[in-house]
Amino acid sequence: MIDLSNKIVFITGGSKGIGEACVKLFCEVHAKVIFTYNSDEEEAEKIQKAYGAADIYKMDVGSEDDVNYVVESIASKYGRVDILVNNAGIWEGNELEKITLEQWERTQRTNLTGTFLVTKAIVPLMKKNKFGKIINISSTASQRGEAYYSLYAASKGGINAFTKSLSTELGPFGINVNAVAPGWVMTPMTAKVFEDKKYLEQETNKIPLRRIATPEDIAGPVLFLASELSRNITGAVISANGGSILCG
Repeated sequence: MIDLSNKIVFITGGSKGIGEACVKLFCEVHAKVIFTYNSDEEEAEKIQKAYGAADIYKMDVGSEDDVNYVVESIASKYGRVDILVNNAGIWEGNELEKITLEQWERTQRTNLTGTFLVTKAIVPLMKKNKFGKIINISSTASQRGEAYYSLYAASKGGINAFTKSLSTELGPFGINVNAVAPGWVMTPMTAKVFEDKKYLEQETNKIPLRRIATPEDIAGPVLFLASELSRNITGAVISANGGSILCG
């Protein structure tokens, strides 16, 4: 039912986890997919070849120079970006007293500042074409808080506020801005935590649907928000967490 033929899609952090699942799904609906990676070029090239993505770029989302270079390259080649998925992010935690300023700033720079820089660079292209879909990857931690992950929750809470503010600012230009908030997801980022099978069982049992999400479970709502099926939705934060947000 969803066909994004001829749509230009830009996904940050597309070489693993949720980002990779988004790359795969958008390629399957015939979009022209461009994605970024930060470190593993070989893995990014494998993903590009496996799914048929159009282009890949090495990019640090927290670097304005990097972001502007990549966006200018895309604009020069394609003239527009129809859909932006701000996915690139890191997940770190610690007790408040043990969080260093360096750790705090690293998380904010990647998760929140990165989302700001990429969006700022892309929006002029969307305004010019009077069309755009922006989907930001948030987190359940942003909605209910999360002990020992305050720095992460704060960065994602900022993304929620940014999403809602931009939805009203950019709506008159035909641009929808929404967010998807996952809970636990089985990704390389969480793999180490779930090596503890007792902890895995404990966390699974807290979720009403009794399952940890796969990256594909998050890519689905992202695709929905990128499609015309969601044309009247903007400023929303969709909870994709098996109902765990309801449990406090």
